[in-house]
Amino acid sequence: MHFATSVATLIASAALSSAATVNFWTLDNVQRTIYFTCNPGNADIASVTVDGSKNTTVTFPDTWQGNFYAVKEGDANVPGMLGEVNFGSWHGLTYFDVSAIVDPNDKDNVKQMFPAESYEPMSGCVNFPCNNAYYLPDDIQTKATQESDLICTLGSGSVAHTFTEEQ
Repeated sequence: MHFATSVATLIASAALSSAATVNFWTLDNVQRTIYFTCNPGNADIASVTVDGSKNTTVTFPDTWQGNFYAVKEGDANVPGMLGEVNFGSWHGLTYFDVSAIVDPNDKDNVKQMFPAESYEPMSGCVNFPCNNAYYLPDDIQTKATQESDLICTLGSGSVAHTFTEEQ
């Protein structure tokens, strides 16, 4: 009986846990590879190639912490603007931001991040620099949401145009 109760509890807790996602929206026709860097103790995530032909969703473990960056096809694999995420963290919230700390001159790859359902709060910029990205280690730019699914825009283009197409 104890075994059956333990199995039932495990199944119930697994049902409550859900994976997190980032949906990458490429706003131009440039092909990019997204590279993921996990914090210690988190699962590695394989790089993915994206382009403007379709949105690409990457699934993360529900408590994954780390960052990602995009590299245009043909460019050297050098980190630039980062998308930083912390899924299922304090109080079950998702924390995220667009960080310019590594390379504030990378203005063509990771642009904006926001929750997939509510579209707010938003981190990042259409045109860099702006006051909605993380530039210094003590900046207060990290956003939080109860949602576990995010959108990250890449490249040049109109987010408003993309919202119109999606709805």
